[in-house]
Amino acid sequence: MEALLVLADGIVLRGRGFGACGTAIGEVVFNTGMSGYQEVLTDPSYSGQLVTFTYPEFGNTGVNNSDMESNLPAVQAVISREISPLASNWRACSTLPDWLKLHGVVGLCNVDTRALVRHLREGGAINGAVSNDGTTAANLLQMVRSAPSMTGLNLAARVSTATAYKWHQPTDVEFDQRLRAQPSQPYRVVAIDFGIKRAILERLASHGCELVVLPATSNLEQVLEQAPEGVFLSNGPGDPAAVHGGIELTRGLLEQHNLPIFGICLGHQILGLALGAKSFKLGYGHRGLNHPCGGNGLVEITSQNHGFALEASSLDSSLIKITHHNLNDGTVAAIELVHKPVFGVQYHPEASPGPHDADHHFAKFVALMAQRRSMDKIERP
Repeated sequence: MEALLVLADGIVLRGRGFGACGTAIGEVVFNTGMSGYQEVLTDPSYSGQLVTFTYPEFGNTGVNNSDMESNLPAVQAVISREISPLASNWRACSTLPDWLKLHGVVGLCNVDTRALVRHLREGGAINGAVSNDGTTAANLLQMVRSAPSMTGLNLAARVSTATAYKWHQPTDVEFDQRLRAQPSQPYRVVAIDFGIKRAILERLASHGCELVVLPATSNLEQVLEQAPEGVFLSNGPGDPAAVHGGIELTRGLLEQHNLPIFGICLGHQILGLALGAKSFKLGYGHRGLNHPCGGNGLVEITSQNHGFALEASSLDSSLIKITHHNLNDGTVAAIELVHKPVFGVQYHPEASPGPHDADHHFAKFVALMAQRRSMDKIERP
């Protein structure tokens, strides 16, 4: 079936549809990863977006039950050069087109994704529509131009859990040889779910954390009644400046003396905003598996998915230290407080998908909680 991609600036691309039949509207972005498409499609941080994959072959390994980052696909639509109708992998339980059709996700293939990505790089991420149900290009353009911009959207509440739950399952993939710590007494961690990925929970549990996951709308009292030894601010979609409740909660948490706080991606941005910094929308975002970040001569290759960043000039250097920069464009990639056990990273250190260079940030969080636990014993013998 014929399918269309219509951008808000009037560009129309024609190709072939796959997956579900329908129309999807959202922000058109691109991901440069050569693998890990299932983790990308189920990452809640992609809520509200039409994801273009720069790698030309898509769907070759099908879909399996182990690589899900949430229970359902999070993307609005998928755009690819080629789509494989077959699944060739020992873990596969479905082909990708069948899986997308089952979950109502619209797909577009047989289009020049290289030209599309060049257009997005030059003009920036833009609203668009993917349709394979016969809707005309003129009607799609009208729908796209009336759709809201990503700036100002609080999407965290849309993807967050509605109720609290506990998590203690570590990484259990047989060929993953990363750390699996077993402290005699697990560290009590409250994770605020702004759109958290399953692999992040698994890595925290693998480092010895016992987690209570709370909704994005949680207040300070609800967090503190869990008696946490640390608080984790998760990844998520949308504009961080629009997550007013999360910013207010983080401000309250920062007033709790020596309570370790670790934020990633949207959580990192919310942490910065709670500290008085400002955020801004990137031209086309950072989405891929090979973004170099570092400082002091050390570099780690990171997995990233975000469209906003913190303004370096708005960070109070007397309180906040920039520990990592994105080495592609110089934007802020990680911060830490000078006098408190609080830090954040712009990328996804659990590396799902991607390299494992940044896993040490989980160990740092645990080390801060261990230090706090030892200080509590000294103060209360």
